[in-house]
Amino acid sequence: MNKARLEWILSGLNRYKLTPTEDRFVKSIQQIFNEKNKLTDKEEEKLEGFYREKSRLVADRNLYSPKTNTTPGEKKFRRARPKMPR
Repeated sequence: MNKARLEWILSGLNRYKLTPTEDRFVKSIQQIFNEKNKLTDKEEEKLEGFYREKSRLVADRNLYSPKTNTTPGEKKFRRARPKMPR
């Protein structure tokens, strides 16, 4: 695993709230990579599997749409489109 791939996975994991155990795991992987500049195949598989598991847990992953701040009683109104004659 190269450094760019590791940074990509770690930045993806930063979007999720991690448990203390998961956080320790991510920090230990970072420390191992910084010391040795490589990871074993088993460590790579475990990290990628962990990332896949976390990314599946999020139901609506539209990261690029802005979040709307609507109150529960507020309704969104749709503009009616006129029907075009055929």
